[in-house]
Amino acid sequence: MDAPLAIDPGFDPSQIAPVFRRHGRVHLPGFFAGPGGEAVGRALAGPVPWLKSIKIGDDGLDASLAEYEALSAEQRAGMDAAMRQEARAGFLYRFDKWRLSDDIEAGTRHGGPLAPAEAVYDFLNGEAFLGFIRTLTGDPRAAFCDAMGSRYRRGDFLTAHHDELDGQNRLYAFVLNFTSLWRPDWGGLLLFFDEDGHVSEGYTPAFNALNLFRVPQAHAVSPVWEFAGADRLSITGWIRAR
Repeated sequence: MDAPLAIDPGFDPSQIAPVFRRHGRVHLPGFFAGPGGEAVGRALAGPVPWLKSIKIGDDGLDASLAEYEALSAEQRAGMDAAMRQEARAGFLYRFDKWRLSDDIEAGTRHGGPLAPAEAVYDFLNGEAFLGFIRTLTGDPRAAFCDAMGSRYRRGDFLTAHHDELDGQNRLYAFVLNFTSLWRPDWGGLLLFFDEDGHVSEGYTPAFNALNLFRVPQAHAVSPVWEFAGADRLSITGWIRAR
């Protein structure tokens, strides 16, 4: 049995709080103590029920990988051309997702090799994590989290957006990265933008790191280059109020 997930005791949220208040975001490397993060990484590299998630214009599409791969070369080329055109000014994305919260809240747990990743959902909704977040942010409204597995492969991207969505009560966004080795020149960086359109900060998807940031905040995931030597694996989502 894999060891339970636990925050590295070296992190004192009260000490991190001033940094978060000042910048509205924080990067915490080595977030999980012990081998827990390694187990999650192995799970996300295994038999995950990925969906191909694509947004073009106002339409979002979640399709099984088999359905996506069954598209003809002509259909794929047309979709890629439309994405290149619209991504110049709109909010678009392409990556693989696993609706982790939806599965678990509907009563579906895959278990087996996916159990360590499913345990992240339980951890995120436990008092150890939520209490850590309340102290770090100074925000008592943090009540629960949703979570989604994500996989960015060569050519995948997420253009600039701010994460606000009516009725969702999103307070903070988080990204837990689980790719064991990643070079910043492979792309897939979490980028933050200032009011002048400059990149104010960027986080490489470092293994076992927590990225936490206030909503709303303009950000994007840069495209993963064709020469990237791995898939960008993470569990991401939002900390929400009731």
